[in-house]
This record gives sequence, C-alpha cells and structure tokens, in this order.
Amino acid sequence: MNYVLYAVPFFFLLIGVELIADRLRGTSSYRTADTLNSLSAGVLSTTSGLLTKVVGLLTYTFAWQHLALFGMSASSLWVWLLAFVFYDFCYYWNHRLGHERNVLWAAHSVHHQSEEYNLSTALRQTSTGFLFGWIFYLPMAIAGVPPLVFFTVGALNLLYQFWVHTRHVPKLGWLEWIFITPSNHRVHHAQNPVYMDRNYGGVFILWDRLFGTFQEELDEEPVIFGVTTPLASWNPLWANLQFYVQLWRDAVRAEARWDKLRIWFMRTGWRPADVAERYPQSKPDLSRFIKFEVPLDLAHKWYAGLQFTLYVVAGTWLLGTGDKASLAGLWLAWAWMAFGLYVIGTWMENRPWTRWLELARLALNWPALWAGAALGLLPMGAMGWGLLGLYSLVSLLALFGLPRREAALAV
Repeated sequence: MNYVLYAVPFFFLLIGVELIADRLRGTSSYRTADTLNSLSAGVLSTTSGLLTKVVGLLTYTFAWQHLALFGMSASSLWVWLLAFVFYDFCYYWNHRLGHERNVLWAAHSVHHQSEEYNLSTALRQTSTGFLFGWIFYLPMAIAGVPPLVFFTVGALNLLYQFWVHTRHVPKLGWLEWIFITPSNHRVHHAQNPVYMDRNYGGVFILWDRLFGTFQEELDEEPVIFGVTTPLASWNPLWANLQFYVQLWRDAVRAEARWDKLRIWFMRTGWRPADVAERYPQSKPDLSRFIKFEVPLDLAHKWYAGLQFTLYVVAGTWLLGTGDKASLAGLWLAWAWMAFGLYVIGTWMENRPWTRWLELARLALNWPALWAGAALGLLPMGAMGWGLLGLYSLVSLLALFGLPRREAALAV
C-alpha cells in the first residue's frame, strides 16, 4: 500500500489548519514563495522517486534473499515492532552521516534550505538521496527483516516526521525524553551554532541521548532556521544541485589529486586549504540575519500558486499510477515536471526572461501531454483536451493581464 499517496490530502488539510493557526495567533511562519519552493522540491522528489526507488528495492531484496542471517516472518507482530525500532536506528545513522559528510549533505541539505519552519517544510525532500541512502538499511536485510515489513515501517517512519515540522506545538513534557517532537526537531533545523548537527532521530530521540547528539530547545536562544550557506533561490532544481556544484568547483580548483577525491567524503564544510585561501566563503552574521525574499505582488503570487496546483495534481496522479507506467513514460513525466517547477521558480524570482519562459511552458504542455497519452501514462479523451485548452486560455489571459514587473534578479 502506498501510504504517502493516501496521506497527501491530510498533508494539505493540516497545512490549511496551520495557516489558520498562524492567522489566529498573529504569527507568520509561511511565505508564499518559500512554501511553493518547499512543495516544489517535494513534488519533484516523489516524481524522481518513481525512477530511483528501484535502487533501494533491488539492493534490499537481494541482500535479504542472499545474506539474511535469520528467517523472520511478516506475520509475527514482534517482527514488525522490532523492524520499526530497527529502522529508526538505521535512519539515525543515515541522517547523522547526512550532516557529517560532504557528499551526503549535498543530498540532504535540500530539506534544510527553507528559512521558515512549518508543515510544508516537512514535504521539502531531496531527489538524490537514493545515491547512498540504501546502504544504511542493509543491516535490516542481513538481519532478515522481510522487504514488505521494511518498506512499510519506512513509510510509517516518514509519515510520523510530518507533524513535528511546526512552530505551534510547545514542549510536550516527558515525551521529549523518548520521541522526536516539534521542539526537538526545531533544534535540528536551526543554524544557530549551539543547535547545529543535533537531534537526528526520526521517531525516537533516544538515539541522540545515547550517542551524545541531543540538544534541548532553549528559551534564551530562539531558533534561526535555514542553512549557513543560503540557497537564495526559489528554483527546486538548483536546490538539489547547489552543494554538488560547490563540491565540484572546489574539487576542480584543488591542486592536489588527493584533495580532489577526498573532498567528497570529508566532514561537511571541509575544503582544500589552497581552495579556501583563494576562494574564501563568508557565512551570514546571524545577529543580522535577513531571510531571502524577492518582491512579489499578490496577483503574481496567485498566478504562481494556481499554476503550481497543476503539478500537485499531476504528482498525486503519478504516485497512484506510476508503478504501471513505462520507463519512457516516467522519464517524460519527470522532464515535464522538472521544467514546469523550474519555470514557476523563475517566476517567483522575477527573472527578466520569465514571461517568455512561461509562454514556452504553456506551449510545451500540449506535446508533452500528447506524448504522455501515447505512452499510456494518462487517458486523454475529448474532455481532457478540452480542459487543457481551457486551462491554457485562462493562463494566457491571466499572463497578459498581469502588469509587467521590473526584474528583481538579473541572472
């Protein structure tokens, strides 16, 4: 069962509830562009996952079939309980190393780039975690946890983590000692020095207390969310590539071959001495921290939000039908999704050429959806083409009806 698919309506319902709580309590934990950027990263991640989940599926199943030390049955309750705890233990080390090693942080940093903290941040996920993430769960396969149990408890672990991404829930007493709570996880998303690289558990905080990575949220140290090298972009593709590009540039610039290789696996933030000297990097002064923002009027925000709705619907459709799609169909869907989300990002950044790019996106919807229908990815009868025509017409009228803005970002 695809638990994430069935959880999608509840995700958006709870985001709506949190928005109401924001209004009633006079707080402001949502910004339109930041929220759409987080959700775009999430939609791109789930679409990418349709292509990449085979890596984890095949490696885990192969290890379980050929290396399992014990025969565990999926019909035994104790196996499920053990697997649930075992998974979180493996997740702790996956998560911890994701913060401590450059190449792993390149994937995981996507989840931390938002400078807000709300339920939409929970859906901000990487598209490249499949490269190394599967390694950390092989102990479960070797122990004999059946694939059905493994993938189910993995989904439940992920779903649990959704609710802890909020600023509206205070400390929860004795639960803080056992479970990951909103307070414990706010610490994890902070860039304050006292909070950085702490509280890695997915469900249980016990691992952090056991291995010395626990930090309580302090009243005297308000959390500042985000990463120390700001993304400064609403582009979900760049969000996934930013740190890889930084590592690649440093590797190319390094004079020593050994440095070119080891930079990928050194502790996060490590740079070759010669590169750091020639290309110093400054870190923001948190005492004068300013969130990244591009001026965007209400009409342009509404346009971006309405266009993004198309990709939410498409992403949900793909979650439900992707298992039956051909490889060619999935690649087409990914390319269409990635390009569309990229264009919405440039719209929110107010790039000088964004209107022309938006026109190209609207025009390319037609051949993309025709190809999707030809590949059996989606049904496109007369009603489907009629809806696409209506959507395109409304979008064009809105696009040309919006006033032109002075470009905020030149490149």
